[in-house]
Amino acid sequence: MNNLAGIDLNLLVVLDALLAERHVSRAAVRLNKSQPAISHALGRLRHLLDDPLLVRHGGALQPTMRALEIAPRLAEALERMHDLLAPSGFDPATAHRSFRLAMSDYGATVVLPRLLPLLRHQAPSIDLHVSQAGREAMAAQVMDGELDIAIGVFQTLDKAVRRQRLFEEDYACLADATSLGGAAGLDLPAYLERPHALVALRADVESEVDMALAAAGHKRRIALVLPHWGVAPGLVAGTDLVLTIARRLHPSVPAAVGLAAFDPPFAIPSFAFEQIWHQRRNGDTAHQWLRETISGLFEG
Repeated sequence: MNNLAGIDLNLLVVLDALLAERHVSRAAVRLNKSQPAISHALGRLRHLLDDPLLVRHGGALQPTMRALEIAPRLAEALERMHDLLAPSGFDPATAHRSFRLAMSDYGATVVLPRLLPLLRHQAPSIDLHVSQAGREAMAAQVMDGELDIAIGVFQTLDKAVRRQRLFEEDYACLADATSLGGAAGLDLPAYLERPHALVALRADVESEVDMALAAAGHKRRIALVLPHWGVAPGLVAGTDLVLTIARRLHPSVPAAVGLAAFDPPFAIPSFAFEQIWHQRRNGDTAHQWLRETISGLFEG
């Protein structure tokens, strides 16, 4: 491995395809090569890396631990080689590129409706692969090279991860308008008497709303925990539930749902909504363009 001159670097392209497809025939189709050629390359890779890399289990090829360790670094190395060999400069109007983004349900609701029309107009050959995960998982995926950009609310990050604030956000409450009996909102005792809905990927992680309540010596009853923002308002309508959400989500709630919006009856600290990326991406002009495009969506 110390003598790169003696290594066929095309083998790394084959390994990347095998790790993605986990199937020799599909990897062959992906690379427009014959199945025997891919099998032969896999044999050379196993000798080169001194590891089986992919083992047959239950009729499918499963990566070894060594292969799982290699995969994100290999994808990053190939992407860097692509950037190195590509023509200098970046023209979004003609560039062909895929970016891997991750964001919460909230992030998708706030960011994607602004971003996609702009991309389709300015960069029609730029593709986005968007996934969802918790904030800790997204930060780890950025570190491991599995994501180009993660968008959300983050706490402490590794020093190698860069962050940029997109906007500052606060909270609003939603409740069934009829259940309020004509009142403009709820005071704190009435708020605490009601059952609440919480949008979260995990029920065991304390939300910023609950931390603010705890700091004031209060606790609310969470009657419903669900992972998707999109269905939450419709579930609150016609019930006594209260949904406390990021304020930017309120305009996306259909008026026909019959909900009333009001300010929380206690102080909840606002939060910074950010995009994060690994510093290794700083020199990538296409990546820089996408970051600037995303941040420009919220200027002013």
